[in-house]
Amino acid sequence: MPAIITTILGLLAGPLEKLIPDPNARNEFQLRLLSALQSADLSQMRVNEVEAANPNVFVSGWRPFIGWICGAALVYQFLLYPLAVYAASFVSEEAVTRLLNAPRLDNNLWELLFAMLGLGAMRSFEKVKGVASK
Repeated sequence: MPAIITTILGLLAGPLEKLIPDPNARNEFQLRLLSALQSADLSQMRVNEVEAANPNVFVSGWRPFIGWICGAALVYQFLLYPLAVYAASFVSEEAVTRLLNAPRLDNNLWELLFAMLGLGAMRSFEKVKGVASK
């Protein structure tokens, strides 16, 4: 979050000089903004801790659920669908046409995949550093 806060404060520097000409008042406003952003970040971290500690899979298991959905979508999009089209080519041209007209997943699957892999990398980093909870 610090990089985001620095970016936000940098973007607001010019407009803040016009809105709040007094440097002391401007610094006070920036400190209050920084404090509010950090408070919101800490509150979200507390919620995440409580959510992850819950033994109920419907509360703490949404992240793994999203991972399984992403994995299933990848298997369908990049393994099952192409193999089905290939196999249909041995049956008839009509079967291939039907498969090619079948619903396909959106290309945004790559964005989801990279996001999930990024989260997985952070979890692995936690394990290497010895701060993983389980």
